[in-house]
Amino acid sequence: MRNLNLLILLFSVLTLLGISGCKTNPVTGKKELMLMSEQKEIALGKESDPAIVSSYGLYEDPTLQKFIDEKGQEMARISHRPNLNYEFKILDSPVVNAFAVPGGYVYFTRGIMAHFNNEAEFAGVLGHEIGHITARHSAKQYSKQMVGQVGLIAGVVLSPGVRNNFQQIQQGMGLLFLKFGRDAESQSDQLGVAYSTEVGYDSEEMAGFFKTLSRMREGTGAETIPTFMSTHPDPGDRFNNVKQLTEVEQAKYPQKNFVVERNDYLQMIDGLVYGEDPKGGYVENDNFYHPVMKFQFRIPRGWRSANSPSQFQMADPDGKAMMALTLGQGKTLEEAAQAFISSNQLTLLSSDQGTVNGFPAIALVADQVNEQDPAQNIRILNYIIDYEGMILQIYGVTLKSTFSAFRSTFQNTMKSFDKLTDPSKINVKPDYIRIKTVSKPGTLSSVLSQYSVSGDDKQEHAVLNGMELSDQVSAGTLIKVVERGR
Repeated sequence: MRNLNLLILLFSVLTLLGISGCKTNPVTGKKELMLMSEQKEIALGKESDPAIVSSYGLYEDPTLQKFIDEKGQEMARISHRPNLNYEFKILDSPVVNAFAVPGGYVYFTRGIMAHFNNEAEFAGVLGHEIGHITARHSAKQYSKQMVGQVGLIAGVVLSPGVRNNFQQIQQGMGLLFLKFGRDAESQSDQLGVAYSTEVGYDSEEMAGFFKTLSRMREGTGAETIPTFMSTHPDPGDRFNNVKQLTEVEQAKYPQKNFVVERNDYLQMIDGLVYGEDPKGGYVENDNFYHPVMKFQFRIPRGWRSANSPSQFQMADPDGKAMMALTLGQGKTLEEAAQAFISSNQLTLLSSDQGTVNGFPAIALVADQVNEQDPAQNIRILNYIIDYEGMILQIYGVTLKSTFSAFRSTFQNTMKSFDKLTDPSKINVKPDYIRIKTVSKPGTLSSVLSQYSVSGDDKQEHAVLNGMELSDQVSAGTLIKVVERGR
């Protein structure tokens, strides 16, 4: 009887996911069990795309967008799955990352576009991501993980109990954090080399870009650990592996000249926003400022933070609590409070009306019950604020057992919400990538000095340019220099 029940359960799951038996992998030609039909895969991409764009926003650069569209479609046509409706987008995020979701959607952040130093590097990563789609890695991994919701930093710093419950409330983008195994990464590297080689690029440049990512991971100061390296675990010596794959693939086209296109690419990213764009909000001296919406509040000292167009998150370094600022769902405080309780299936404990620095507000406390493990019950404090007609909410999440320890920390942040009037905090500008033509030859270090780059910034610039500070730079060479804003 037990075996019969298991068979019925399996049949139900397969039916739900649209399974019609084993599928032939379009890359390997082998049969494999796939817990997702191609129709479901395409539907998943269409469903996920709006949420991804909403979470991070699109980076508006018509020239750069046209470039990735043209190169992406060219490579898609020669891929193993040219029938898919591919879409290529640049996300307005400083994080160094590129990823693909099932069905043909490929995303590059402006952070990774800033760190490419030629078209060939871009093409290698483009082919790698298309490879995840054509080999159905994302679909297979999705089938395994069932897209456990993981937010911007929730999955990295929160304890399991807080994270698992917080996920249900903040609806993070788990698809962005699908991790692939050694075999899948090796296969996508191989496909990246094959696809970029076939369209005429020198795929060995992709190996150089992996070296840039490794230098960033080693704590060079250029950025934090690039997300690309955490979502694409290194399957051994990828640098040498890509070089070897390149030799094999290029030997198939003895009459073809493989291009790098360094100068064209660099000129195209001149003026690219680099790092955090303050117009979407920024952190400075334990305060969060939003110069467009003109509000501010304090962040607990030592807490980590992450920003996106849809929410701003703060996390206790020990992983025991988290806060988030989001828009409230409703036109009034009461509607937003009811929507928060009902949509998250919370048990309301208290609701008090008042003000926060003169702005009408509701402060509510609610529980989310974990029937399987009561020790993982969480308690939430949410301040819903009517800020000049805009409904905002700052809520804190922690285990019920630790709520009393964090309540004052939550309240200090929530009650600090206020109007931003300081012109020096409002009139801020982002950093930009500027492309300079070297006039006087020398080491990269000496050349950077010519552009008033000094101290720790030099090492950051070395990584950004894919060079060492000791490298010799000839006159006429194009290099990246960061023009500092605020």
